Amino acid sequence: MTQEGQTVTKRRTRGARRHLGAPTIADVAREANCSPMTVSRVINSEGNVRDATRNQVMAAIAKLNYSPNRAARSLAGGEQVRIALLFDNPSASYLSEFLMGALEEASRRDVQLVVQSCEDVSSAKQLVRNLAEGGIRGFILPPPLCDDQDVLNLVAELDAIAVAVGPGRAAGSQGAVLIDDFQAAYDMTMHIIGLGHRRIGFIIGNPEQVAADRRLNGYLAALRDSKIEVDEQLIVQGRFTYRSGMDGAEKLLSVEPRPTAIFASNDDMAAATVAVAHRRHLDVPNDITVCGFDDTDMASSIWPELTTIRQPIREMTAWAVGAITRMIRAKLHGEKVRPEQETLPYVLIRRESDAAPSLAQSRTRGQSPTRGKSN
Repeated sequence: MTQEGQTVTKRRTRGARRHLGAPTIADVAREANCSPMTVSRVINSEGNVRDATRNQVMAAIAKLNYSPNRAARSLAGGEQVRIALLFDNPSASYLSEFLMGALEEASRRDVQLVVQSCEDVSSAKQLVRNLAEGGIRGFILPPPLCDDQDVLNLVAELDAIAVAVGPGRAAGSQGAVLIDDFQAAYDMTMHIIGLGHRRIGFIIGNPEQVAADRRLNGYLAALRDSKIEVDEQLIVQGRFTYRSGMDGAEKLLSVEPRPTAIFASNDDMAAATVAVAHRRHLDVPNDITVCGFDDTDMASSIWPELTTIRQPIREMTAWAVGAITRMIRAKLHGEKVRPEQETLPYVLIRRESDAAPSLAQSRTRGQSPTRGKSN
């Protein structure tokens, strides 16, 4: 047989082999001259793929008539991605948003998501050990676990991957998604000052969370920049719970002269403040302005609806699921894992709970420009 005939035969053999079964993700990778991981990223519409490479993969998919299925999207090197979400958060409204974002994204990516509650750091550490032994490769950690260094260190020791959601700051050793809590609190405080308020009470969040401290510092910085003296009587401790918000509001509204505005570090505590104000026969916002943080369902389910900072909780957890999936799949393919980190934008949402001191005034409702985006 001539050399040309041998070449034709080889080509036909390759083509015949290709048609023995449905093309696989490995076939697409060979055709596009890239790794299966890169093909997976293109299929799942993930970033970190050059346009030229993406085009090559799409051309290979079209040429081979490849149809990605659930198994192909779920596997990395033949192994399913399993991640766990641990939570210890007293705010039901925050947790609801958090879980919805994670569950929706896990379903979209065909990732197995295990959701577990824990009561404290000790139980969280034991859960991490048990889940890692059971094949869990990654952990999504919301507040306050996202700030607990013992838990983060244990995840690393077990050769697993962690993504912290909503930490006060991003550490270089693990994935993280957050907003700029300091700037968001600064902007809200400046908004309240801009309405004419000078006696502004503040309810601090859980002292175990770095984000709570950053929100406090944002409030203090806005007062300093506005040449308003800090009154320690107007700063009380909370814990991000409705009950702690009621206790804090009772203290603030007992101060003489009482504050004309109260900024609570989350919506649960702000809603509790509104309830206490009503119980004291104070009108919100004519007698006192109340503002919150997070923009959970609580913010728009009470009367009056809260002016608040919209933290994109659902988007943050969705991003976390995507990031941890990418990192786990990269690790399974023997690639170097680089912790992914992202700062998402927040928005100041103005509703009915704020006004100028002692004045009922009409105004346009809406939202401020988006702030806080960085990389």
